[in-house]
Amino acid sequence: MEKFVKLTGVAAPLPVVNVDTDMIIPKDYLKTIKRTGLGKGLFAEARYNQDGTENPDFVLNKPAYRNAKILVAGDNFGCGSSREHAPWALADFGIRCVISTSFADIFYNNCFKNGILPITVSQAELDALMDDAERGSNAVVTVDLENQEISGPDGGSVKFTIDAFRRHCLLNGLDDISLTLEKGDSIASYESKLAVERPWA
Repeated sequence: MEKFVKLTGVAAPLPVVNVDTDMIIPKDYLKTIKRTGLGKGLFAEARYNQDGTENPDFVLNKPAYRNAKILVAGDNFGCGSSREHAPWALADFGIRCVISTSFADIFYNNCFKNGILPITVSQAELDALMDDAERGSNAVVTVDLENQEISGPDGGSVKFTIDAFRRHCLLNGLDDISLTLEKGDSIASYESKLAVERPWA
C-alpha cells in the first residue's frame, strides 16, 4: 500500500449529504474484484449523461478538478452498503483523502485499508474548507498526516485527530497483509514449534 505522509493537491467540493456507496460506485461496476479500472465508474450516475457523455456540471468533470486528490464532502459520507469497491474507485481516480463531518463506519474503516485518509472535522471547519475547495484550480490544500494538520491556500490551518495505530499504518504503507508479514519470523517460529509438538496437526 502506498504510504500517506503529506498530500498536496486540488480539493474538489462535493456539498452533498448522505452520499452512499451506490452513488460513489454504482452496482454495475461491482463485477470485478480488481482494484484498478474503477476510477472511470466513480460517481458514474452523476458524472455521465444517459448517452454516456460527460455531465459538464459535475464537479470532477470540470477542468479545475479533473485531477483532484482531495474531496471535501457533506455529512455522513459513505453510508449505505458495505462495498469496498467505493474506496477502490476513489483511490483509482486519484482521491487520497476525504474530508467530512462524519462517515459511515464500514466505509471509514475500508478507507484506511486502501490507503485513503478520511478526516472528520467540525461543521465550521468543513464550511471553511468547502470555501477553499470552491476556488477551482486555486483550491490547493495540503494534508499533513504526521502533524495532523490541513493547510488551505490562504495559509489557514485545521488540526485533526486520528487513531494512532491507523496513523502508523498509513504513514508506513501497511495494509492487513503487510502487518501480518511483519510478524513473519514469529509465525515461522510458532509453526516450527507446533510441527514438533503436534506433528499430526
